[in-house]
Amino acid sequence: MRRWNGWGDSATTMPLNKAALAMMVEKLGTGLTGTDAKREDILAQVPTSRLPDHPMIRKDADTRFSMALGESFSDWIRKRFGALPPVPDGVAFPESGIEVRDLLNLAHNNNWVVIPYAGGTSVSGHLDCPISERPILSINLSKLNRLRNLNATSQLATFEAGTTGPAVESQLRAYGFTLGHFPQSFEYSTIGGWVVTRSSGQQSLRYGRIEQLFAGGKMETPTSSLEIPSLPASSAGPDIREMVMGSEGRFGILTQATVRITRVPEHESFHAIFFPNWDAAEEAVRELVQRKLPLSMLRLSNATETETNLVIAGHAKLIGLMERYLSLRGCKKDKCLLMLGLTGSNLSTPQVLDEARSIIAPFGAVYIGTMMGNKWAANRFKGPYLRNTLWELGYCADTVETAVEWTKVKPMMQAMEQAARDVFSEYDQKVHAFTHLSHLYQQGSSIYSQYVWPIAPGGFAPNFERWKKLKAAVSATIAAHGGTVSHQHGVGRDHATHLKKEKDAMGMNAIAELCRLFDPKKIMNPGKLLQDGGPWAE
Repeated sequence: MRRWNGWGDSATTMPLNKAALAMMVEKLGTGLTGTDAKREDILAQVPTSRLPDHPMIRKDADTRFSMALGESFSDWIRKRFGALPPVPDGVAFPESGIEVRDLLNLAHNNNWVVIPYAGGTSVSGHLDCPISERPILSINLSKLNRLRNLNATSQLATFEAGTTGPAVESQLRAYGFTLGHFPQSFEYSTIGGWVVTRSSGQQSLRYGRIEQLFAGGKMETPTSSLEIPSLPASSAGPDIREMVMGSEGRFGILTQATVRITRVPEHESFHAIFFPNWDAAEEAVRELVQRKLPLSMLRLSNATETETNLVIAGHAKLIGLMERYLSLRGCKKDKCLLMLGLTGSNLSTPQVLDEARSIIAPFGAVYIGTMMGNKWAANRFKGPYLRNTLWELGYCADTVETAVEWTKVKPMMQAMEQAARDVFSEYDQKVHAFTHLSHLYQQGSSIYSQYVWPIAPGGFAPNFERWKKLKAAVSATIAAHGGTVSHQHGVGRDHATHLKKEKDAMGMNAIAELCRLFDPKKIMNPGKLLQDGGPWAE
């Protein structure tokens, strides 16, 4: 059963070993544990629905509350402390694109606000309800979860937009295919959500981001339907797919997505490689990606994240032996860990590994093998479960990510971590900040920073305040250094403030005009992408 106030399946946990807990106490002090709010107490706060009775709409408090929040830190502490935000007045569960069309007609004719809901994994405020005089309808796409068509010759598959990652892969693998899109939210996020937030999977170096995989589809808007044909390529004017990708429910609801698929590979493996310091590691991975080697993944952790991951991994004796060996090879305190993915044929992958190792050898690379890589692969979707564990031990955790050109990667990484330290120093409090590069390009790289800090006393308000300052400070740092406001999680409400600097005033006007074209009554997911949603409960 999925947790209502934490990440993932309630049967899955990621406990911290004694050494990892000791590290947290050493770096941050003892965490402040407390009692979480009870669901029944929160449900008692849900106001009466303003929607009329309708056979397709559920109005009970439990269902409405379940659709009100995603997985951002703001959402997290609201559930944990019982600080109820605005909630939808009703929830519909359409079972077809036709029913989505009927619901949008109903909402458009009655001037109801519509918030699309799929996997509920948003960490950027995509599901936030505005304070609105208009009733709010959540349209939950979880029943749109089928493979509609598979063209093996053209390697195209059409899915309903509410299909989750595991359902996408299981339905494709029955025919010997894979999409290869594996974000960390893979267990719960959906193919439609990936498209409308421009998602990136862990092996994007081989399969591409969702914009390379999305070939076409169908979107229902408040006023009409938009069908996008799947073509190998086209020079026929602007690409309409680009208007759908990243639209975040502002123009309408994507009901079907046609994606480019590939045969299930013969071989897949993940290899651990250490470097003596960050500068050597960054130069090595840049060389790898700019040589265009057919790798599936490069994931580089800085020294602090490397240390943290090694402690969390446990097996202290084995790790100790490995660290002594690494020290003899020149990888000591400042060492950085690279996870390198190989995906392809049994014939080609050994040759690719040999070439990669020869390229990075001059940078002090020490090859460890696949044992750590196998463990990473086994737990690749369990990282978010650590947030549950940390909370129960008295600590908060959040992430911020961006992407910049290579010349800015190290300064940006350092500035993002320092911005967090500066925020918490105002409270005489420490923060454990660490970073990895998860998606690499010839031009530059994504930067994914994680922050852990103690829960503050006083309940929701002081913890929300500290998170807001952290988010604002790191986002401002990203903007100042020329990074994107979001590499892989979309804009939502949380990142909308800094979008104008990235898109320019003319670009923002173009987005606003598209919103008016598709949604003249402004019913679709107000406040996301554009800061036009009115006030919201802080």
